[in-house]
Amino acid sequence: MNTLDLFASATEPAANLLPFDGIVNDYGLLYSAVEADQLLQLLLTQISWRHDEAVIYGKRIVTARQVAWYGDAAFDYRYSGTTRTALPWTDALLAIKARVEAAIAPISPTRFNSCLLNLYRDGTEGMAWHSDDEAELGPETVIASLSLGATRKFALRHRRSGEKRELLLQHGQLIVMRGATQTHWQHALMKSTRVHAPRVNLTFRTFRSLSSSS
Repeated sequence: MNTLDLFASATEPAANLLPFDGIVNDYGLLYSAVEADQLLQLLLTQISWRHDEAVIYGKRIVTARQVAWYGDAAFDYRYSGTTRTALPWTDALLAIKARVEAAIAPISPTRFNSCLLNLYRDGTEGMAWHSDDEAELGPETVIASLSLGATRKFALRHRRSGEKRELLLQHGQLIVMRGATQTHWQHALMKSTRVHAPRVNLTFRTFRSLSSSS
């Protein structure tokens, strides 16, 4: 297992953090500490947070983390046995989206039409191994992930070989997953009892309406 310590120095965005079968680029800190603090407080108070629901082995459970789903239209996003309908963008989310799109444009120009937000109140809340490979996201989808709040360990695991990569994601840091990453790699947010502060993660996506394309 290879752990990448992102505190040491900024990684060139052009460098692929995965050894094969996918592309993950680290864009470093997109916001200053002051800006990131302001954004975190804004999102904690103004986003319409709801506890997530999932169906596991046929049983519906309510997760500790909270989520919110926003987009250009009222997209229905179906995952883990539940469906969420996108809310209209807030001004703050549109501003963040524009900054993310501008940051990644030199490498992977993308216009995102939706954003899934996750709120983890502390290190006891995390995300199990999964891939964002829903049909609505299409093949070789581009997902931009912005972290705000507590530094947390983000891990990637190759589906076939089991090889892992781990990153410590900081307050205001942006990474982008693209290419075949969702096909060949799973990712997770690892839990830690040493983390006592909240973290908000924004994942900007390009959502396709399957009903309109069929």
